[in-house]
Amino acid sequence: MVSPSLKRYAWLSIAAALTTIVLKAAAWWMTGSVGLLSDALESGVNLAGAVMALAMLSLAALPPDDNHSHGHGKAEYFASGFEGMLILAAAVGIAVTAVQRLLHPQPLEQIGIGLVVSVVASVINLLTARVLLAAGREHRSITLEADAHHLMTDVWTSAGVIVGVGAVALTGWLWLDPLLALLVASNIVWTGWQLVRRSASGLMDEALPADQQAAVVAVLERYRAGGIDFHALRTRQAGARCFVTVHILVPGAWSVQRAHDLAEEIEAEIRNGLPHASVLTHLEPLEDPVSAHDIELDRPPPGQ
Repeated sequence: MVSPSLKRYAWLSIAAALTTIVLKAAAWWMTGSVGLLSDALESGVNLAGAVMALAMLSLAALPPDDNHSHGHGKAEYFASGFEGMLILAAAVGIAVTAVQRLLHPQPLEQIGIGLVVSVVASVINLLTARVLLAAGREHRSITLEADAHHLMTDVWTSAGVIVGVGAVALTGWLWLDPLLALLVASNIVWTGWQLVRRSASGLMDEALPADQQAAVVAVLERYRAGGIDFHALRTRQAGARCFVTVHILVPGAWSVQRAHDLAEEIEAEIRNGLPHASVLTHLEPLEDPVSAHDIELDRPPPGQ
């Protein structure tokens, strides 16, 4: 379950987005730069993503119920996927505006003031991103991490735009501004695609990362060396929580109590390596051939 306290980070993101929208829109209005306009539009995407993050973090914090016995952690993937789609839509809008400005160049005005305002907005985004990223990693929240990475992309995007507008001021080459906007759009497309892909992976029950899988297997292999076997290891991520299921094969002559104690020991060791894991083991006798029938996800019908 996601801690309700994470919602305060979503509110921080909303406040930062509102502030940067005002600052960047002011910078665009003063300069007429399409690059700064693209920056302001991306901050609008940040706001929509932050509002969605707040809603999904609130949902993910709900405890398991009769209809959601595994909890509501997957709600976080909807937030990151939604933000990814908004980013892709914003990229299209920026590209269209940039192409129009390439075809019909316009001089920039009050460049110095506009750049100062944009720098202030970028600093706000940078500080907010660092806070969100630290909180996301500490609490294993994909929503906060996605928001943080998007804000960092915004910071680098703003840096590029500031350089571009400054270059226009020095050279007088008006085409540099819309060209920078097109590069911004390309960068935004990549960020949006990464967020959508990661969200889809979570919703499709993708296995845990290789290093975490290896940690689980290392625990099981130590018991295999003592005559215990295992199979049907399956893992998946659901927001801040991960799930591990595995079948443990023990000698059929063991008592239920002895086998249960072993299963509890194995589960505890796996949880020590993966503190946010929900571990479920299934006991089977080593000697019974039927124990091998459920290795695959779809068990064959009786008699086959």
